[in-house]
Amino acid sequence: MTAGGGVGPGRLVRPYALTGGRTRSVGEDVPFETLVVATAAGTDRAAELPWEQRAIAEMCARPISVAEVGAHLQVPLVIAKVLVGDMCAAGLVDVHRPEPRGERPDLLLLERVLDGLKALS
Repeated sequence: MTAGGGVGPGRLVRPYALTGGRTRSVGEDVPFETLVVATAAGTDRAAELPWEQRAIAEMCARPISVAEVGAHLQVPLVIAKVLVGDMCAAGLVDVHRPEPRGERPDLLLLERVLDGLKALS
């Protein structure tokens, strides 16, 4: 659960402690395939944020999916969704949701997310 190559509290902190036990964000629900990018405010305030939000702000200098955020932080997807949703509500990141294409998710986007997750291994 360390971000950025060992930065953070280490494995002693349970993932749900990062969200205060919440499984929902204070903002909107953010799907795992949503692309996230840091705002100017998120970049400017990164140094004063808690380690997990700082790591998210830094990795979101370029667009990255919520699933990739979770993989980089080594936390369950639901925790990544809550953290990103909270940061979006605070104006620290912008989210770019995929265009709705009926009932099925975009296969190309899912393949890109899967390729990104495999590259992390």
